[in-house]
Amino acid sequence: MSVETVPERAQLPAVTAASMPGEAVLAALGTSSQGLDEAEASRRLAQGANVLEARRVSWFHVLVRQFASPLQGLLVAAAAMSFATGDQLNATIIVVILLGSALLGFVNEFRAEKTAADLHERISHTVVVVRGGAERQVPVRELVPGDIIRVGLGAIIPADARVLESVGLETDEGVLTGESAAVEKSAAPVAPGPNGAAPALAELTGTILMGTVVHAGSARAVVTATGPDTEFGRIAAGLAQGLPETTFQRGLKEFSLMLLWVGVFLTAGILIINLLLQRPFLDSVLFSLAIAVGITPQLLPAVVSTSLAAGSRLLAKRGVLVKRLLAIEDLGNLDVLVTDKTGTLTEGRIGFEEAVPSAAADSQQLTELAMLCCEVDPCAPGASGEGQNPVDAALWEAFPHLPATLAGRTRISLRPFDHETRTMETVVAAGPAGGGPVRILKGAPEAVLDACTGVTEADRAALDALFRRGARVVAVASSHQLPGAHDAAGPLALAGYLSFIDRPKADARASLARLDGLGVDVRIATGDNALVAEHVVSVLKMRPGAVLTGTEIEAMDEAALAAAVPGARVFARVSPEQKAQIVGILRRSHSVGFLGDGVNDALALNRADVGISVDSATDVAKDAADVVLLEKDLGVLADGVMGGRRIFANTIKYLLMGTSSNFGNMFSAAAASAFLTFLPMLPGQILLNNLLYDSSQLAIPTDKVDREQLRKPAHWDIAGIRRFMIAFGPISSLFDFATFGLMLWVFQAAPEEFRAGWFVESLATQTLIVFVIRTRRIPFLRSRASAALTLSVLAVVAIGAVLPYTPIGALIGFWPLPADFFLALVGMVLLYLVLVETAKHFYYRAEDARAAREAPARAEARRAARLSVLHHGRARVHRRAVPFLVHTGKPRFRRPPGHGVAAGRR
Repeated sequence: MSVETVPERAQLPAVTAASMPGEAVLAALGTSSQGLDEAEASRRLAQGANVLEARRVSWFHVLVRQFASPLQGLLVAAAAMSFATGDQLNATIIVVILLGSALLGFVNEFRAEKTAADLHERISHTVVVVRGGAERQVPVRELVPGDIIRVGLGAIIPADARVLESVGLETDEGVLTGESAAVEKSAAPVAPGPNGAAPALAELTGTILMGTVVHAGSARAVVTATGPDTEFGRIAAGLAQGLPETTFQRGLKEFSLMLLWVGVFLTAGILIINLLLQRPFLDSVLFSLAIAVGITPQLLPAVVSTSLAAGSRLLAKRGVLVKRLLAIEDLGNLDVLVTDKTGTLTEGRIGFEEAVPSAAADSQQLTELAMLCCEVDPCAPGASGEGQNPVDAALWEAFPHLPATLAGRTRISLRPFDHETRTMETVVAAGPAGGGPVRILKGAPEAVLDACTGVTEADRAALDALFRRGARVVAVASSHQLPGAHDAAGPLALAGYLSFIDRPKADARASLARLDGLGVDVRIATGDNALVAEHVVSVLKMRPGAVLTGTEIEAMDEAALAAAVPGARVFARVSPEQKAQIVGILRRSHSVGFLGDGVNDALALNRADVGISVDSATDVAKDAADVVLLEKDLGVLADGVMGGRRIFANTIKYLLMGTSSNFGNMFSAAAASAFLTFLPMLPGQILLNNLLYDSSQLAIPTDKVDREQLRKPAHWDIAGIRRFMIAFGPISSLFDFATFGLMLWVFQAAPEEFRAGWFVESLATQTLIVFVIRTRRIPFLRSRASAALTLSVLAVVAIGAVLPYTPIGALIGFWPLPADFFLALVGMVLLYLVLVETAKHFYYRAEDARAAREAPARAEARRAARLSVLHHGRARVHRRAVPFLVHTGKPRFRRPPGHGVAAGRR
């Protein structure tokens, strides 16, 4: 059928399309029920793809971002003034070191940006489209106005579209309207509002909107608008400028603000002291600003970005693809995992076990009826078990010759399996023996038995025995009395049960033990019978707990369900809506992951903190997931959880470094400037010290993490970091003051020699201290750093030690140091490490006692924070937008976590 070509870009606003009849919408868009042909679809695609703008991985903008700190801007301005007044050497040194620091941050951040973009491109999202009268799957971004699409349960609507046909269609539009109740949709046009006003977004029952989720039913619809022209696209337009702030980012922001205030007071104090001592104004300003830059962890964004990028690459090698880089953080926070048992706890290979006929039938009749009630008509030419659901495929595999014996049993009608009735139904013509057409019902035993008459106690006992041994059971019933026009449930006679087996995985128990060791509580949500699920729980020796069935959940009100869900271990015979409801309740007090791979899992995947699917899952499930596993294996998922926690732990190491020795050294500089007749270190020397120190810490993302740090999710504690700074900063200053005394009273050092000595000592102490601070254990003996971190730290210490003897050292104002200085340095460093290790022991003992006292209050605070996040509209919009995001050429980007005034570069 030909399709009228529309010369201009065809788009219809959702409000306009909803008020028009379906045929009128098709005509306006220049399409038909047969869809567009490929040529016309390509032409329209050239006018604009179905994508939302995301930040571009542009080297230029990442580079510009390195110079966005106000502190750096002031320092460069002061250096320019210094240059103009004749001190060209020091001004040049300052600018060169700042450029080196920026280049270091640029290289690491740009690599992380590229990693995020590459991971995004590895995940594809598709939709079923009618093109030229035939259905096929195309990437979501290739949808164009005028395309005819088909959507079903759990699907994320890929564009604004006018409903043409629907069956029980309901969508969750909370991401657009904020309403939690599902909205019924139909093909009927929407009437205008009072006085001809346009209907509200929530009243557009004739259209389905991009980013919303199919809550029930299915539909065929014509695309009316794509990309930024959709209602969702307008709301999500700000995604390129800034993503929703996560708990991790909020913690970094609070930390940055804390250091900002420390830096402001320290800088102001130093400047006032130096001016009171009548030192040159410009030198005082340069020194004060250099101290401020020195106290800020300038490479924090690079460390965080590098950690996330390195973690994502490592997880990808282990079979975990992360669609959102910050989902690694969410993985690390998991403490509850809700999962189906099929393929996760069991092998996922369903095999036919036996046929158990009722007294009214025999095994042959039972298997014939079951074969006649499959998705594929066994009498159709070329029919096979390929592509059928696992149960039907196993039946065809067990009886490969049976379809040939059913020739002539023509199928009259089929009602496919649905999760509401948990059954499927066929009507087939009479066989050679006559007897009239036969109605066959197949599905969940409970649902089939409810439709049957004459079920005996022996029949029920047989079913109970199958369930107790862990079998997956399908019941079959039949009747020669066909349903009438208004009667879908005529009397049926039970033919018997088909037993299938899906054995527990050999390594499932070990995987569950790993997750349990990580503090992740595993719950089962399954469509199987409760006894079957309990059998799996027993075989795998999972923690005991209550069992809730779908029937029980349906009978509970919201308060009763909220009280019952936390104590339940197994949720059996639950519908897709009930799975999502369970996840929502658990999220009130836990960070919840949901692992699923079917269409019926999509609602829960969207509701969870972390939606997890597998590469072999349905497209609907993969679209809804944040993380895709290449293997459906809980062991692989445990790797992901550990990866997220390792990133958090390594980031905290860097922060603790910056708030202890680094802070102590800068405080020492401030104090020394008050009693020395010269500056204790020149601005360029302070910046070089900071650059070398930061360079040594770039290997922190590769560091090992002690096992006890991975046992449960870690949470931000800014007050704890502040206490750490107060406890350990003075220890660093104590040894700085010892160095001052050594240089002044023992070596009688000139200013240039004094500065070289303190430069070497401060760099050695603040860098080597990472070996003590990185672990709660005894360093070197019970916990060793990674080879990369060890080498980088030792290399920086060596560079600092030889720098005063090089031309570069002379250029920046250092004199060579006497050999005796290094003997004293070794003794001071060893004593410093021992003292910090002793202080660390008492500090963590006090912190553990404090944590025990404050545990209830902290848990309540985290719960309140979680409740606020649950209703964070921007976060929901961004997560739902992931399938539509594309990296464009426009210079819009979000700032990585941790960027701010106190974090150095923004």
